[in-house]
Amino acid sequence: MLNIPTQAFPAPGSQQRVAASGNSARNKVALKPGHSLMDWIRFSKSGQDLTGLRGRLIEVTQEELQKHNTRSDCWTCIRGMVYNITPYMDYHPGGEEELMKAAGKDGTDLFDQVHRWVNYESMLKECLVGRMATKTATKAIIPPPALSPTFTSPVAPLTDRDTLPRYDWFQTDVTVNVVIYTKRKIPSSGCTIVDFEAGVFRLEVLLGKMSYIMHLRLTADVKESLSVQTACAVGKIQVTMRKLVKGKWTTLGQPLEFHNKFLHKKDQVPHYRDCVLLSKTDVNHNTQLFRLQLPRGTVMQVPVGKHVYLKALIQNTEVVSPYTPVGQNLAPASNDSSQESDLYLMIKVYPDGAFTPHLNSLHTGDHISVSGPEGPFSLRPLRDVTHLYLIAAGTGFTPMARLIQLALQDSDTIRNTKLLFFNRQEKDILWRCELEELAANDERFQVDFVLSEPCENWSGGKGRVNLSVLKEFFDRPPGSKCYVCVCGPTAFSELTTGMVQQLGFREEELHTFLG
Repeated sequence: MLNIPTQAFPAPGSQQRVAASGNSARNKVALKPGHSLMDWIRFSKSGQDLTGLRGRLIEVTQEELQKHNTRSDCWTCIRGMVYNITPYMDYHPGGEEELMKAAGKDGTDLFDQVHRWVNYESMLKECLVGRMATKTATKAIIPPPALSPTFTSPVAPLTDRDTLPRYDWFQTDVTVNVVIYTKRKIPSSGCTIVDFEAGVFRLEVLLGKMSYIMHLRLTADVKESLSVQTACAVGKIQVTMRKLVKGKWTTLGQPLEFHNKFLHKKDQVPHYRDCVLLSKTDVNHNTQLFRLQLPRGTVMQVPVGKHVYLKALIQNTEVVSPYTPVGQNLAPASNDSSQESDLYLMIKVYPDGAFTPHLNSLHTGDHISVSGPEGPFSLRPLRDVTHLYLIAAGTGFTPMARLIQLALQDSDTIRNTKLLFFNRQEKDILWRCELEELAANDERFQVDFVLSEPCENWSGGKGRVNLSVLKEFFDRPPGSKCYVCVCGPTAFSELTTGMVQQLGFREEELHTFLG
């Protein structure tokens, strides 16, 4: 059974929280007062001995690691380094039960499944016990190829070279053109991220659970402004760069790590670039629309349903949090290239949060690190869908915004899109006027608002999410092909997802976003 908190549904939720993963539906637990992330940062820097070794670093054998497997004495190993995580138990957002799964053993795989992008070295540096002892071998050992420690088994098996992406390049006296043949259809919202900085060209094409990477130090300098053209139907991408000095190149450049490789996305550590805050606009009483400008040498196409990570140094600790990009509004996407180069994030500010107060303190012109697109959502299941049902609570609306745009502007099959939007009070509703205007002007879109704490004159839906409300929401005409997306606080999403399945929707007809 689900362990659902007693708080009223739907509490205004957020996709924006520390220590969450794009691939995890991990529960958060209620922490004791004084045990937030910021409290942990302060405690870890208090000078107390958090290892129990009085500042010594030791070499830890497998046998020694296994001895420390209890709640009061808990060690774990991450990428060859051993940490005493006992002091961190009460501060972990996922609860001690999650940490105990790695007690007395190597927790690398578990860590990577839940939050591989977290800078654990910074978070747990005061808990470092030492390094795992190297096992001696009786047979000769052939050293493996040198791999970056941030990748594990990254290269896809080369079983069918005919389906693997490849690249080619051509040039004129003034331009260099790189062409990628993905050998599959790609989404109209794009799936290419290009970064050029200090002579290094990095390109990533997101292709389902995989990504194709080019990584080169170019033969000569090019201008920072790049252009990307995409032929979605045939899966062709062309990147055009203008040379600083006219002339012919003999080679494109010198290959760097993982150049021309097809990699498992889940095994990659996010690549960050430095962005500038252009503006903050109020959406409601506690939510703002942040507009971020990418570097001049970056082109980032964010597929619908993906999120990015923001990273900041707060009290000498790297803090990372996921956010789902939205459009500037719900209007059709602009063709203005300057608009396309900006990133819009709808963020609810929590006064006692670890990350959003820092964001709220930023001024126009300040910088923040932004990752490329992440997350497991795929548009593939929507190819033949006729009816799209979206269920959101609070800022769980953010992934729905671009889904609505996609359904109304780019889909050839979706005939009807319905949004069921839960909030506590009327003032909490995000983009209410725009949603109502869109519903009034396009018969293919409907929106229903439900409030758990309505005022006396509220004429819309009232209460919490329940089977009765969902039954009324789903109409499922005969012959229709339906798909359901859910996003909100973790407990809301779990409860709603269970009810949706009770109403007959199969697992392949349902996607739950990180809440």
